Amino acid sequence: MTLDQLRIASRRSQLAMVQTNWVKSELELAHPNLSISIEAIATQGDKILDVALAKIGDKGLFTKELEAQMLVDQADIAVHSLKDLPTHLPEGLMLGCITEREDPADALVVSPKNIQYSLETLPKGSVVGTSSLRRLAQLRYHYPSLNFKDVRGNVITRLEKLDSGEYDCLILAAAGLTRLGFADRIHQIIPSEISLHAVGQGALGIECVQSKPDVLKLIKVLEHTPTSTRCIAERSFLRELEGGCQVPIGVNTSINGNELTLTGMVASLDGKRLIRDHKKGSVESAETIGKDLADNLKSQGAGEILAEIFEAVRPDS
Repeated sequence: MTLDQLRIASRRSQLAMVQTNWVKSELELAHPNLSISIEAIATQGDKILDVALAKIGDKGLFTKELEAQMLVDQADIAVHSLKDLPTHLPEGLMLGCITEREDPADALVVSPKNIQYSLETLPKGSVVGTSSLRRLAQLRYHYPSLNFKDVRGNVITRLEKLDSGEYDCLILAAAGLTRLGFADRIHQIIPSEISLHAVGQGALGIECVQSKPDVLKLIKVLEHTPTSTRCIAERSFLRELEGGCQVPIGVNTSINGNELTLTGMVASLDGKRLIRDHKKGSVESAETIGKDLADNLKSQGAGEILAEIFEAVRPDS
């Protein structure tokens, strides 16, 4: 039987809808006779905007509601920013496809009055907005004289807060800014030597039901093998560390010929301890490379750092 209808579950945020509509358009090009609909849903992470993300708890913060739609057969697939998708998925669901990655780097966005500064030259005490513990920990490590302040809301809301003077600068994902048409606001791409990016950052993950091979076959046309290989290593690293998207765990991956290099780090929230290492191997061993690098970092004390962080950010702490 040929599938002629596909139902996509998506978050309602502007960035999520841009990403989901891109997936819809690409699938329509690949499958001209396929009728595709989108169901936009508000997730827990979209609704709670007055609490730091890490305090809410991040297991499926932006994905649970979309997954529920698939599990009750109200949707066939869900489109996620891959960095938001937990490494352990609900029974019956699978990560069916990983799309070609945009630049996964973090970006510095400055207010109009700070246009003359780079991250390295920001005055002491400058207010830096970020909701990411990963960015916070790494930047505190490299720039302890800066003042870091939580910022929530969608990208447009954050930019409005920046331009109104609440912050001197923001740290945002370059990929999100580019997809929303704000590439011109990127003042500086932050090098990986300073800030390793989030696992899966810049890529989209399409989740589907395991028992629907016809759906899997449809979406596989969007699979980008180099991106998928890199993200498999990154997600294996994160899974082995038992971390989530709100924990100070950063990565960077590259492929040269048949060799994959994965760099990973774990940092304390105060920025005083940062453990960083790398592992190389064949692209066919992506999963093992991630696991082995995680074990290397654990042997250097990463487990103790993460245990302290989990205790500090527990919702009831």
